[in-house]
Amino acid sequence: MKDRTSEQSAEYAYHLLRAAQERFQRNPSALTAEQLEQARNQARMTFDLEQLVLDAPEARGLVIGEDQLDRAIGEVAGRYADPADLQDDLARNGLNAEGLRAALRRELAFDAVMAKVAACAPKLGELDLRLFYELHRERFTRPERRTVRQILITVNESFPENTAEQARIRIEGLAERLGASPNRFAALARRHSECPSAMHGGSLGQVARGQLYPELDSAAFSLAQGEVSPVVSSELGLHLIWCEKIHPEQRPSFAQVRVQVEALMTERQRRNCQKAWLAELRRARPGGGETSPESRPRSAGAGR
Repeated sequence: MKDRTSEQSAEYAYHLLRAAQERFQRNPSALTAEQLEQARNQARMTFDLEQLVLDAPEARGLVIGEDQLDRAIGEVAGRYADPADLQDDLARNGLNAEGLRAALRRELAFDAVMAKVAACAPKLGELDLRLFYELHRERFTRPERRTVRQILITVNESFPENTAEQARIRIEGLAERLGASPNRFAALARRHSECPSAMHGGSLGQVARGQLYPELDSAAFSLAQGEVSPVVSSELGLHLIWCEKIHPEQRPSFAQVRVQVEALMTERQRRNCQKAWLAELRRARPGGGETSPESRPRSAGAGR
């Protein structure tokens, strides 16, 4: 029997190309020996999964239309400015136009069979949806966020105005000016801040906990709405933080997120159905691997 994962196979070459791009964002020819071996292992695994599915009874009689295949080829070709570039890239990766077409035909057939299997997933009831929501409320909760602005004075002993002493004098002077008029923050940030955000009045946008440097995060989430922080030190320099607005945590009701819950659960049901079906196929074929639909990288086209 012919070894269909031989590197002489265009279909396998396509899997190797996808694996190299998925893991290393490079073509196989640009990989180190160790990386190439990792890519080959993944390619063998995904090729084997594809072959397992295409040999299944559910794949019998499946026809991939030429129009559908032409569209897939067109999507790949559309990534190249010139058709000659596509041909060169295919050649560098052990492929040609005929081989690419064969590999894409297999890929489309694989996707069609997996979709067919997923369609057999049990239907969800209203009780299933509500139970999922109650058990996973945190997934639908939007945490508290704050609209924040900052003024930054950097510390650099090479510049007289930015020595540690002068930077401290400058930032404390700004803090004093803001004490009576926090609403001047944006104007002072545009004039004095040494952060790129100065162009936008020091705006850092809406942030959740953990998005800023730890010192800034702690300051921003300890302030009342409209309050300006004391001087904060970080590895970037000296800061003033203004909590312009507090956006409280939002806990939507089941009715508000029902569509989202149904989409999540439906996808989970479909994947579970596919996994169970693949497990049954492997049990029927001695020596089967342990790949899964999630482990199979999606279409990469050629080397772009």
